[in-house]
Amino acid sequence: MCASLFIVLGGILSIVFTVFIKGISAISLQMLLETPHGGYYLGQGGGILNAIVGSLLLAGGAMIFSLLIGLPVAMYLHRSMKRSRFTEYIRISLDIASGVPTIVYGAVVFTIMIVIGARSSLFWGMITVALFILPIMIRSMDEIMIHAPKKVITAAFALGSTRTEMLLVVLKQSLPGVLTAILLAFGRGIGDAASILFTTGYSDSLPTSLFEPVATLPLAILFQINSPYLIVQQRAYAAGLILLVIVLLVSLLSRFLSQKFMKYVVK
Repeated sequence: MCASLFIVLGGILSIVFTVFIKGISAISLQMLLETPHGGYYLGQGGGILNAIVGSLLLAGGAMIFSLLIGLPVAMYLHRSMKRSRFTEYIRISLDIASGVPTIVYGAVVFTIMIVIGARSSLFWGMITVALFILPIMIRSMDEIMIHAPKKVITAAFALGSTRTEMLLVVLKQSLPGVLTAILLAFGRGIGDAASILFTTGYSDSLPTSLFEPVATLPLAILFQINSPYLIVQQRAYAAGLILLVIVLLVSLLSRFLSQKFMKYVVK
């Protein structure tokens, strides 16, 4: 057990340490507050503001799309409060979908784009990311709702609550976990590069429309790390460090919100 813990923590810390050491020297206000200028990828001036904004918009929009579909599905799985064969089929299907590589979702969406003649854009990137975080979000919320206190559900029915009202009670009891699932799905979506390589495109400008290509941090890292210029490679590590910080802040926010809403949970 100790050896396993050492391997896991050692791997994580080595990655974080490497990214920090190689990227901290390249971080500056110019990098955070400016878009790429001419020759940026050759070591000239500019920054990655376009990729930071693009990543936040992409993951945020995908999270909203997934929540609008995922929450009703998770609540449906608990509508009867009994495990039926149909709901088990749904759960198995979601587990399988969660294990599909993200690039497969990107390929499917890209094929649809070719058929209808659509261009790479922020909108199609949101759809792609929403598709692969949706099964994860639904199953996370489903497992959280399963552990809602049975006595609260029984009390709700005893007071004459309808199934819809009972589901709202379950949702309120599961709210800390649901918020955690939503924010973790956001963190999952903001760090993927393979699925959005062809559906989102890339742009050195800030996004002004849902139907324009947009830059993201994972793709910015990919394009810069392959550069022969050392300064550009350092910027790739700096972009990776920024991405790590964003994911860390999202994790801390999920913990804060979970603790804040725990007061509504009956123990």
